Amino acid sequence: MMHGGGKSDRGVVPAKLPNNAPRGAAEAVEGRPRAKGNPDEQNASRTQGRVSALSALDRIRQAARRDGRQRFTALLHHVYDVGRLRTAYFALKREAAAGVDGQTWKQYGEELEDNLRDLSSRLRRGAYRAKPVRRTYIPKADGRQRPLGVPALEDKLVQRAVVEVLNAIYEQDFLGFSYGFRPKRSQHQALDALAVAIHTRRVNWVLDADIRAFFDTLDHGWLVKFVEHRIGDRRVVRLIQKWLRAGVLEEGQRICSEVGTVQGGSISPLLANLYLHYVFDLWTQRWRKKQVHGEVVVVRYADDFVVGFEHREEAERFLTELRERFQQFGLELHPDKTRLLPFGRQADRQWRNGRGDKPGTFNFLGFTHSSGKTRKGGFTVLRQTMRKRVQAKLVELKAELRRRMHDPIPEQGAFLAAVVRGHVRYYGVPMNGWAITAFRQAVGRLWFRTLRRRSQKHRLRWERMQRLIRLCLPPARVCHPYPLQRFGVRTQGRSPVR
Repeated sequence: MMHGGGKSDRGVVPAKLPNNAPRGAAEAVEGRPRAKGNPDEQNASRTQGRVSALSALDRIRQAARRDGRQRFTALLHHVYDVGRLRTAYFALKREAAAGVDGQTWKQYGEELEDNLRDLSSRLRRGAYRAKPVRRTYIPKADGRQRPLGVPALEDKLVQRAVVEVLNAIYEQDFLGFSYGFRPKRSQHQALDALAVAIHTRRVNWVLDADIRAFFDTLDHGWLVKFVEHRIGDRRVVRLIQKWLRAGVLEEGQRICSEVGTVQGGSISPLLANLYLHYVFDLWTQRWRKKQVHGEVVVVRYADDFVVGFEHREEAERFLTELRERFQQFGLELHPDKTRLLPFGRQADRQWRNGRGDKPGTFNFLGFTHSSGKTRKGGFTVLRQTMRKRVQAKLVELKAELRRRMHDPIPEQGAFLAAVVRGHVRYYGVPMNGWAITAFRQAVGRLWFRTLRRRSQKHRLRWERMQRLIRLCLPPARVCHPYPLQRFGVRTQGRSPVR
């Protein structure tokens, strides 16, 4: 969330003045790689009474935090460290689908140490080659297909190692209102930040924006320039370029493009955040500081963002200039999914007094946000499960239950319990209890119909089915606190913006 305070704007080229250290001080700060066989990250004191030696990534973090214009010229040795590659291997999903190489997690682990040493050697010598990404599709809530990429296993390992190293730098640069795919940040933190901003700040208008096909239109040339603002190690930059140019393999044909990054790889979320950090975040912060008189709040989760304004004319000017800004970098706002609507405490009050338009509703991270009332009659932001999400999930669940129709009832119950539990854990926010209860009931009815179809001479009655539902499906209970309660504890009275 961003409002009156915040981190200084650096624009596309960071504007923070450098310290007195020489240009190549990054290597001195990072330290030399340790001798073979010694782990890179150690925190033990070398002599009694001395301050504990900082780990390699901690030294990078401190250097990045100390100088916003520092370019890091010696990073690759952190990537090809065998210990870091080993950690990346065990962080992968065991049952994940194989890429174009057909190699699974288990197969690679049969000779893990030899494979990791060979991979490390190829990275060090520049002999590593990125493989094309295997294309697959998953259904979206609106019935369309979302393309996903399945990288080869070694590409996953190297990407994870690169992300860990680059996060040490970019986490010092990213702004406080960016929540997507960042360490120790989540969707519910973004939802809480948005609800608290609308509830406590002077927000009367909300811009609900959608970037058209963001991951498919991200420009490689601009992305590499953004990376080079901080990364002076050409070997790391070339690694990123290899993944961008590797292309996708679909129906036996390799497809390469100068735009877009494949969703599914470990590096894609970081590259998306980096691109929007320079194109949207820094520009928005500078625009808010120099061109507005009222309140402006921003919450962004990956390519999905919401901006709140106090004055309508400022909101309209922001939208016009944002379209021009995006056009410069090959992006476009979706004309049908980008809306400016009245929303907030004052907008609700004016509508109830007959002096304004009815506040609208908008969707963000799976929830429909609308104006609501507390038990005492005060204004609050009501968050309810998006209807399309529920309908799509039930359609998917119906097909899966038909496939599992003749499985033992305990196995069916365990599967459905996991579905309900996951749904409740995400959507179980205050004032949404009726929606998660309705979802649980709908799951129970689907299960009932499935069991009755197992035989033409079924004897299952609804009363018995209700007992089975109570026994197997977890209760639908609100499991998240109110945004003001949790957000206040997380920030401990400080502004959420660094």
